[in-house]
Parts: sequence; structure tokens; C-alpha cells
Amino acid sequence: MRRKQWRKLEEGCFIWLMRLALLIAVVGLGSILFTITSRGWAALSWEMVSQPPSAGFYLGGGGGILHALLGSLYLATGATLLALLIAVPVVLYINTYGRGSKTAEMVRLVLNILWGMPSIVFGVFILGLLLALGLRTSLLAGTIALALVIVPILARTFDEVVRLVPHELSETTLALGTTRLELSIMLLRQTMPGLLAGLFLAFERALGDGAAVLFTAGFTSSMPSSLFQPVASLPLVIFFQLATPFPEVQARAYAAALILTAIVLTFGMLGYFFLHHVGKHVIR
Repeated sequence: MRRKQWRKLEEGCFIWLMRLALLIAVVGLGSILFTITSRGWAALSWEMVSQPPSAGFYLGGGGGILHALLGSLYLATGATLLALLIAVPVVLYINTYGRGSKTAEMVRLVLNILWGMPSIVFGVFILGLLLALGLRTSLLAGTIALALVIVPILARTFDEVVRLVPHELSETTLALGTTRLELSIMLLRQTMPGLLAGLFLAFERALGDGAAVLFTAGFTSSMPSSLFQPVASLPLVIFFQLATPFPEVQARAYAAALILTAIVLTFGMLGYFFLHHVGKHVIR
């Protein structure tokens, strides 16, 4: 009887701990949204979103953050596509050709380590390569740095989705005489909703990262005409504007943070939609 009571008490404690964790997460998100909305709403306008910055924009002049917004989209899109080209073949390989092997477990361990590594480390690494090659900060360098940041996120997310595919489905596919390559194609089609959700997660991570692009993408008030020119980004716009002593410029920084948060939340909801609604007909 005591053991049964102890188990009920233990279960109740863990339920309340989970509720407390959920409450902390909700309160934290609400506090962030309230802070940036209350401080940046007054400075938010269509001109700010649709116009390029003027010469004195970061000191209180006219213009907007259009170039930084487009620059962030360029960086995040390029990084996501590059990470996709790396992550998908790796995950399909370790779940078909290397399934259950030590190599697959080693790859997962490396991906987990890279996932936990601060993004500024990747930025410093790419910066070292740029200095060694005699190159300068550019859109291409920022894209590569962000791709290194989100490759483990996309790969591990996709890997967990692939591992949810029933093992019997893979065995049945192989029993029909298919090759490992054909099995990989079947797994890719079966896990497409989860892959799309992982893509949205990786994209929003790349969109909001400022540490990796700080040393690699540079900063400019104009749009780059090639991959080898520096580019502006929203996280750095927020960083530079908050560092100024002018309240008007700081309000613009909060408005830019509000725009960035809205974009990130939008892509997060799209990922949730693809995972839970588009994938409702997937065999489980």
C-alpha cells in the first residue's frame, strides 16, 4: 500500500513539475512579445519595412530596414538549401546502408555535439578560413556559416522522423526485392511532412541568428550585387541600433525585433501545420 501511495505521490509531483515548466515557457514567450511590442509598436510603420535605409538611418535619419530584411531572407534561404543538400543524404545513409552500425551512432553523436555548439564558434571558424584565403566578409561566407549552424538541427530532426517509420515497412520494402536506394526514396516520401517541418525549423533558426553572421556576412547599407559582397541582416540591425544612445533609434530596434519575431513565429506555425496536418495520411 505504501508503494502504491508513493507512486501516486511521485506521479503527482512530476505532473506539477511539467505544468510548471509549461507555465514558465508560456510566461517567458509572453514577456518577450509584450516587451518588444510595447517598446517597438510606435516605431513600426510600412515605410520602415518597405524602404531602404538612408545615410543617417542608424542615427535617427529616415528610411527603413528593407535591405536588412531581404539580406536575412537571402542568408537564411541559402543556408537552408545548403544544409538540405548535406543533411538529407547523411540521414538516409545512416538509416539504410548504415542502419544499426557504429558509424550511424557516431554520426548521430557528432551531430548532437554540433547542435550544442555556440553559433559564434562557426562564425569564428569561417572567419579564420576567410583570412587564410585572403577573402573578406560576404553573403556567401555568411550563408556557409549559417549552414553549419543548422545542418545538425535539420539532420537530427529529420533523423528522428525517419526512425519513426515502422521497421516492418522497411523490411517489407526490402522483401519485395528493392534496393537500398529505392528504400531511401520510399523513406523520403514517407517522411516528407517531417522533413518540411524540419526545414521550417532550420530556416527560422538561420533567420534569427546573429552570432554566426557577425564575423562572416559583414554589414552594409546597400544590397549585394554578388555572393562575394557583404550583406545586412536583421539581427545585426537590432544589435547596432540598441547600442546607440538615442531612444528613437532604440525604438526602431524593438520594431525590427517585432518584425523578426513575427516571421519566426509564422514559419514555426507552418512547420507545425506540415507535421500534424499534411502528414496525417502517412503510414505509422
